[in-house]
Amino acid sequence: MPIDRALTLRNAEKLIRQGKLDAGIAEYLRLVEDSPGDWAAKNTLGDLYARAGQTDKAIEQFLEIADHLGEEGAQAKAAAVFKKILKLKPDHEPVLMKIAEILANQNRYADARAHLNTLIELRQAKGDTRGALHAKVRLGALDPDDYEGRLAGANARIEMGDKAGAMRDLKEIAGELADKGRQQEAIDALHEAEKLNPDDEEVRERLFDVHFAAGDMPQAREKATTIEQFRMVAASLEGQGQADAALDTLRQAAVLNSGDNELKAELARKFVGRGDLTTAAEYLTVETAGDDPDLLLLVAEIKLRGEPFDEGVTIARTLLEQDPSRRDRIAQLGWTVAEGHPEAGFKTVEVAADAAVAEGDWGAAAAALQEFVTRVPNHVPALMRLVEICVDGGLEATMYSAQSQLADAYIAAGSASEALFIAEDLVAREPWDKSNLERFRRALELSGEPDPDALIAARLSGESPFTSTDILLAGGDTALFGEEPAKTDEPPAAEPEIDDLLAAAAASGEPAPKKAPPKPPRRRADEEQHFQLSANAIDLESILGELEAPSMSPTAHAETESVEVDLSLMLEEIKPPVPAGLKAGASTASDLDGVFADLRAGKSGGADAAERAYKRGVELRKAGDIDGCIAALQEAARSPTLRFVTSALVARILKEQGRTSQAIEWFERAGEAPAPTTEASHLLMYDFAETLEAAHETARALAICLELKAEAGDFKDVAARIDRLTKVQAGG
Repeated sequence: MPIDRALTLRNAEKLIRQGKLDAGIAEYLRLVEDSPGDWAAKNTLGDLYARAGQTDKAIEQFLEIADHLGEEGAQAKAAAVFKKILKLKPDHEPVLMKIAEILANQNRYADARAHLNTLIELRQAKGDTRGALHAKVRLGALDPDDYEGRLAGANARIEMGDKAGAMRDLKEIAGELADKGRQQEAIDALHEAEKLNPDDEEVRERLFDVHFAAGDMPQAREKATTIEQFRMVAASLEGQGQADAALDTLRQAAVLNSGDNELKAELARKFVGRGDLTTAAEYLTVETAGDDPDLLLLVAEIKLRGEPFDEGVTIARTLLEQDPSRRDRIAQLGWTVAEGHPEAGFKTVEVAADAAVAEGDWGAAAAALQEFVTRVPNHVPALMRLVEICVDGGLEATMYSAQSQLADAYIAAGSASEALFIAEDLVAREPWDKSNLERFRRALELSGEPDPDALIAARLSGESPFTSTDILLAGGDTALFGEEPAKTDEPPAAEPEIDDLLAAAAASGEPAPKKAPPKPPRRRADEEQHFQLSANAIDLESILGELEAPSMSPTAHAETESVEVDLSLMLEEIKPPVPAGLKAGASTASDLDGVFADLRAGKSGGADAAERAYKRGVELRKAGDIDGCIAALQEAARSPTLRFVTSALVARILKEQGRTSQAIEWFERAGEAPAPTTEASHLLMYDFAETLEAAHETARALAICLELKAEAGDFKDVAARIDRLTKVQAGG
């Protein structure tokens, strides 16, 4: 039955005051048993037990009270109760741990450490090593900002054999230190973790991050595991000017990632750039490249730069067979390789050129070889192939340029007979071109001619004629068809007279221009054939007749044994003849050149092909590919219907490029074709005269201006141009 609590408390108090401690304790026990939640009564009971020397019973009461207070959240009161226990029993380990927890939660770290250190000492004194380590772990975890203590706690875990716990703690510590910018301390913590588990990827990654952030690239590279990490290190080293170290870093990445072909290709390119083909070949082969055309091209380049280079050429040919659109890339590869390995480069460019020929794209084939010989001058096989393509494709202008280069190459190689043959052919075609005569002179010297100047003078005078072969029209027109030339009784078309213009100029007070030189008489077809194929003397008088003879003209005296000739004076006077008619509607035998070339190429009636070539040339010009444009337009010019338009366009492009001598040649070709309109003819004549004047061919420029004035009157500034040219011609 319930007790009278008030009466019981009074009795307990009387008994205690009477010194009857045990009887008082008994009364308080009745109170506690009657009301277990009477914490005040329990506290008094604990104190009575303590006074009575019953320590264990006192501690039992105090622990129950402290636990209750802790559950209620009254941490401070609970700590006070724990202190009472420690006064009774200072080595009470559970209480030392609990009070340390409460103090740590109150941020009273110093007091908490004091209790834990006491606990550690107690356990160590008893030989409880594991218990002491547990206390150390807890000690290290008290203050989150005490990284030294936390590391000590992690080490305690290691001593306990709790590697997983230690790894967790060390990673957390390192992460926090790195966030605070304390990189070296973070690195130290991670190194401790790495010792526990060297294969832990997270630790290695964190080590890489902190080393990289600290700028320690050697250590960062040591900890790198992924290609991205190696690339980061390599890029940083490259930026620091440590190219070799950067390359070594990528090589290390390739060892660890042997299946990454992209990385191998990158390394191969770098070693190719350094000229180390042996090492480059270690990283890339046909097998590792697989079906990747870019990688195969790189393999081809490596092979082409080595010895033998045949495998590289084979790879290039195979790639081109698989996809003809790779032709330009193959040519580019050949050009690149050619600068250090000419023969390998030529064979590669030849593959691209042969592919272009197979497609009927003669201009592209020639352009590929032209670029090659620009990079590798005097390469005889390439120049021979270029001439061959020009002949087969009817690329006349390009062919003559290639012949000139081939002659120079033969001279450089000491091949006297070959050089002499081509040089003589070039002089016979254009005796007014000083470069041709100089080339011929060098070829003569190479062949052992004792007096080249005298021999040249003799040939120019007709005593010992030059020989020439028209390569693009060998055998003459009739040789192609087995027919006699058509005969006609009609006289040749009358050439425009300019006497009236001269008279009009004199009457108006303008200085009279010198009379235009007479045009050479037209040959009959049989004479023309003979002119083209047989030994042909250059008619020096007819050439020099184009100009007004100077007052003192050099003469070669055949009767003297020693002939001294001032060849420079003679060459200064030699100029090409005025084309036979630049006006609209003029038609000459050269119009047949394109027809015959078309017939030989199987393109009779191939207007569509010519039109396509013309359009391609226009597009290439827009794209800035001038050489490709010219080659395409030259191909289109083989069509009689497009000859005027394309030849005129080529001439103007060459003029813009400053290639005056070639521009003059193409203006002549345009003038030999029928113009679509009178205006077009006049514009051509005007541009041609302007080009001739720029080339200091005053007599020819004046003749064309007079002809233009006769046809078009005051066309642009032709009158002023006539006046200026007349004064120059007269020496004023």
